[in-house]
Amino acid sequence: MNHVLTTSSLSKKIDFALIIKVNHANPNGDPLNGNRPRTDFQGYGEMTDVCLKRKIRDRLQDFGENIFVQSDEKKTDGMTSLANRAKDKEVGLGADAFNGKKANKDETAKKACEKWLDVRSFGQVFAFSGDGKDGVSIAVRGPVTIQSAFSVEPVTVTSTQITKSVSGEGDGSKKSSDTMGMKHRIDHGIYVTYGAMSPQLAERTGFSDEDAAKIKTVLTKLFEGDASSARPDGSMQVLKLIWWEHDCKSGQYSSAKVHSSLNVDTDGSYTLAALDGLIPEEIDGF
Repeated sequence: MNHVLTTSSLSKKIDFALIIKVNHANPNGDPLNGNRPRTDFQGYGEMTDVCLKRKIRDRLQDFGENIFVQSDEKKTDGMTSLANRAKDKEVGLGADAFNGKKANKDETAKKACEKWLDVRSFGQVFAFSGDGKDGVSIAVRGPVTIQSAFSVEPVTVTSTQITKSVSGEGDGSKKSSDTMGMKHRIDHGIYVTYGAMSPQLAERTGFSDEDAAKIKTVLTKLFEGDASSARPDGSMQVLKLIWWEHDCKSGQYSSAKVHSSLNVDTDGSYTLAALDGLIPEEIDGF
C-alpha cells in the first residue's frame, strides 16, 4: 500500500518501553471471564495492546487531538458509529469517498491520515458496503506498534463478593431488591510493555516527528483521567518511560535487541544493558 508520501514524516526509528505499577486495581478485565483481570496460562497478568491503544487515544483526545476511534463516553462529535464519522462531511471524509467502485482509495486514505492522529499512528481498516454487490475496503497500515503489557511475575487475583443496589420502580417508597456480584482486583503487579515507531511506514501515513512527540507526552500520563471503580485514582501508575531514538530511519539495532536490553525487577526497578551509540531517555511517569 502506497497511499501517502510526505517529506515531513518521522525522521528516525524510535523504540520505547513502559513500566507500569498496579496496586489494588483491575488493569484490564476480561468480559468473557466475569471481568476478572486478564492472565495467561502461567498466571502472568496481561493488558492487551487494544487496551493500551484505547488509553493512548483517550489521552490524545484529552489534549485536543482529532481521534477517529473514540470511546462512547468521550465522543465529541455526536457520531453514533465509526461509519458515520468517516462519512460525515463536516467531521470525516464525505460519503462519496465510500461509494463502491467510485472510491479513490489512495485519496481517501490520505484524507483519513490527515484528519485523524490515531489513523496515521496505528492505522485503520475502513470497510463499507457500496452500490450493488460491490463494497470498499481501505486499509491503512500505521507506523506505531505497541505490544500487550505483561507482569514481570505471576499475579494473584483477589475476588470480593459485593452487593449491588438498583433503582426500583414506582414512587420510591418500596426498596428494590439487592443483587450479589463479584469484584476482582490485583493487589500488586509490575507490568512492562514495548513499542516501536517505523519511519518507513510513517512515510505512507504522514506520521511526523511532532506526532511522535505527542504520543511520547501522553505515554507518561496514560492513566490520568482513566479512574473507575475497577481502577481508582492512584491505583495505576506509569513508573517509567524508556525512549530510544536511533540516529537513522533504519535504526542502529533491531527492536528485539533494543527491547531485550531492558530488565525489570518485581519492585519496578530496572537495569539497561549498554548499546553502543544508542542512549535511551529515561522519563519518570506523571
